[in-house]
Amino acid sequence: MLGHSHAMSGLAAGAATLPWAGQVGVAGPVEQLAWVAAWGGFAMLPDLDQGGIHWRGAMPSSTGSTVARMWGPVTTTLASAVGKLAGGHRQGTHDLLLAPAIFGLLTALAAHNTYASMAVIALGIGLALQALHVVIPGRVEQTVIGNVVISALGAWWVTGTANHALEWLPWAVAGGVVVHILGDWLTVGGVPVPLTWVGGHSVRLSAGLFKTGAKTEHVVATMFAVAAVVGIVAFTPLQGYLAPVIDPVMTSAPLSP
Repeated sequence: MLGHSHAMSGLAAGAATLPWAGQVGVAGPVEQLAWVAAWGGFAMLPDLDQGGIHWRGAMPSSTGSTVARMWGPVTTTLASAVGKLAGGHRQGTHDLLLAPAIFGLLTALAAHNTYASMAVIALGIGLALQALHVVIPGRVEQTVIGNVVISALGAWWVTGTANHALEWLPWAVAGGVVVHILGDWLTVGGVPVPLTWVGGHSVRLSAGLFKTGAKTEHVVATMFAVAAVVGIVAFTPLQGYLAPVIDPVMTSAPLSP
């Protein structure tokens, strides 16, 4: 699936799980929005598996996926390392058993440190900004400096308003990774059968419903976007602000016989 499709599906899943998010420590409207955003951003994380630095004369050049080039040499170097460990694109980072567990565990180790939590949240925000650039006006979020600044400010806001460790963060990361893998499973390319990629000859699983970028995918992504908006409005304090506007419209609408 394309990046924005992964992000939309992650946002929809995050919004759908808001009624249960309190059980893993989500408290207050800021963390509710952060929870949804984290699902959307980290639904891009498995694609951080292809990238690197190449030299053109005396100048370095970042290559790889869009998300790998997000923060220049920082993320391309990270993506290069992840790709080598994972056996390439759509291999280990798309393992439905290992990938959520490993990414979630790494996040759990960081969740009790304020600065480490900020770094993880900033990464999630940056990934979401990259994936959703098709609906964000301008191009600031696509520049390295712009993305870093916006992501850092967002992470500072989330951690600054929290008076406790963000125990929910590993769950949002693992959940986003699961959503990504399921999304790629729907495509013709599919995902590896868990653990088969380790030997370098992975067996693929695929529902084969559509090719990446096909019209069907765009329809599905739009449905996810609508579901995300509905879920956020229904399960956060936004419902209280919008109810005075929506209720009169609904009550005045003519009923069909």
